[in-house]
Amino acid sequence: MRRFASLLLVTASLFPPAPAAMRPRYGGTLRLVTRIAPVSLDPVAGQGESIAWRSISRLIFDSLTILDDRGQLRPGLALSWEAEPGNQRWQFQVRSGVTFSDGTPVTPEAVAASLRAANPRWKVFAAGESVVIECDPPAPKLPIELALPQYSIARRDGGKLVGSGPFTVTRWDPGKRLVLTAREDYWGGRAFVNGIDIQMGQGLREQVMALDSGNADVVEIAPEQARRTASDNHHVESSPPGELLALVFAKDPASPENARLRLALALSLDRTSMNEVLLRGGGEPAGGLLPNWMTGYAFLFPMADLNRAQQLRAEFHQTGALALGYDAGDPLQRVVAERVMLNARDAGISLQLTDSPTADLRLVRLPLASPDAQISLSDLAARIGLPQPKFAGGAAGDSYLAESALLQSQKVIPLSHLRGAVALGPNVRNWETTCNGIWRLSDVWLATEKP
Repeated sequence: MRRFASLLLVTASLFPPAPAAMRPRYGGTLRLVTRIAPVSLDPVAGQGESIAWRSISRLIFDSLTILDDRGQLRPGLALSWEAEPGNQRWQFQVRSGVTFSDGTPVTPEAVAASLRAANPRWKVFAAGESVVIECDPPAPKLPIELALPQYSIARRDGGKLVGSGPFTVTRWDPGKRLVLTAREDYWGGRAFVNGIDIQMGQGLREQVMALDSGNADVVEIAPEQARRTASDNHHVESSPPGELLALVFAKDPASPENARLRLALALSLDRTSMNEVLLRGGGEPAGGLLPNWMTGYAFLFPMADLNRAQQLRAEFHQTGALALGYDAGDPLQRVVAERVMLNARDAGISLQLTDSPTADLRLVRLPLASPDAQISLSDLAARIGLPQPKFAGGAAGDSYLAESALLQSQKVIPLSHLRGAVALGPNVRNWETTCNGIWRLSDVWLATEKP
């Protein structure tokens, strides 16, 4: 015992206690300002198209499984799971003793009802202390898929929506304001802050003004503004690239000439210059759909080759300019669309900018659904309008072949993978994000001393 006590004393002398200002504290309200303006909190409402909404949804709702900061699968409301041969029938053991924020228990029956609402194609039912999911076709990645926001567990009762997450909703003005209060009885442990007050529908400029005036603790930053904002003495945190900026065609290639036109356009685009000049380092040039941190093979996809683009252009006759659509409310999309038009002109390809919804191709921003390559590819294919990719297995080579097939459809031209960025007030501590940019707001705490 004396030897053990001595070891403790030595350890304490080598690693003295952290200063009081650096220790986590309970209390305070975190003030978050965001540009998203959801009209519903329901996870199946199809609003998980932004990092901000996915981060906020995790405060209210739990899922059967979760992905940790490194993208590894971990238990959530499910303690364990197993599949029968063929991966068409899965059984998930539901964690006991968990309650929704109104005090009602999270039962296998409640979980099954929530999952049936999220995916009517599944057959979901309770079996003792477990939930069984039967799906067709086989779903070898189902536990990872269940970590997506749309499969969060919610209880719907007469129009009332209740979750089992670490916070409960105390005020909800759709599209304008959301106020959350920390739960003392949360099964995963109490959050550090007492509450989170979220102002919604605010432009990026208004957000920075709120931060500068002391009326916000966390605001969003456009990826191209991250460096400038940091140079203005703001604390800026950036995440790995987690959003795809791409050109998506409205229709499949109509002829071999049209296919060569699209290939020539893809080769004409100087993605490196776009990233350094327009995005100011706020992203990474993209020849593929997924970033290299996720796959390890993104560098294999070709990018700019103006000479080859000009050679291809000489092989066909373009009749009329292609209409390139973009979101006029997004300043980044405007400047990128203009640069795409100029690059295309260098290759002899004619584009015309438009805000018409019937454009020949559109500039879009698509947040990646998951750190898992195959889940993200399947999600991107669905949103772009391509057939679901087929995977021979779970290896990186299988994902590469599936991604190559999606690109060969010539329905999409990747441009960049954008980073997420936020600016923090001086009292915000322990800001962390997952590998795909989700904010871990439950772990944030607020310092009480003046900065």
